[in-house]
Amino acid sequence: MISNIQPMNDIRQAGKKKEKERSSDPIQAEYDDGKEFLQKNELSQAAIAFHNALRGFEEKNNQDGIANASNQLGNVCLEKGEFEKALQYYQRTWEICDRFDDPMSLLALSKQLVAVYRGLGDHKMALQSCLDMLETYHLNNNPQGTVETMESMVEIYLDQGEKKKAADAFRTIASIHANYNHKNIAESFLNKAKELEAS
Repeated sequence: MISNIQPMNDIRQAGKKKEKERSSDPIQAEYDDGKEFLQKNELSQAAIAFHNALRGFEEKNNQDGIANASNQLGNVCLEKGEFEKALQYYQRTWEICDRFDDPMSLLALSKQLVAVYRGLGDHKMALQSCLDMLETYHLNNNPQGTVETMESMVEIYLDQGEKKKAADAFRTIASIHANYNHKNIAESFLNKAKELEAS
């Protein structure tokens, strides 16, 4: 007689997630550990894991790995408020992504660079990163990305005390929303512009 009963050790507790398998590649495993530490905000542990992974990727001359580990080290430094170090790691990632013509990674990096430059008080470079992003979003017809970038620009203008430019940016956001018939949202951004100019 054939039994259809499942062996006990094959049965998992209901609702319990299966543990993610650890990579057999020790360098990749170290990198994955770093991502977990970063998610848990265990920044020192994350930095050690990503640093070890970076060294391993460098030894193998794995450019993707070097770019990813450098990017994650930049994220750790950004979380710690170590903006100079974050910039160095992001620039290394940028060079690799640029060399391999990876526009989506460059776009994601630009967002992180805006945060770094703001942290460093370099408003000019923060705005330049925003303008680069706007160009990419325009080419890809991405109004959501355009609006998010314009909102970042508003914050940068306000950091510099340039209320008129911030108000102009709010008006641009309002016009984008108006083009998509988001009348209430467009109205709210126009009101923000007026409030800024009145203050």
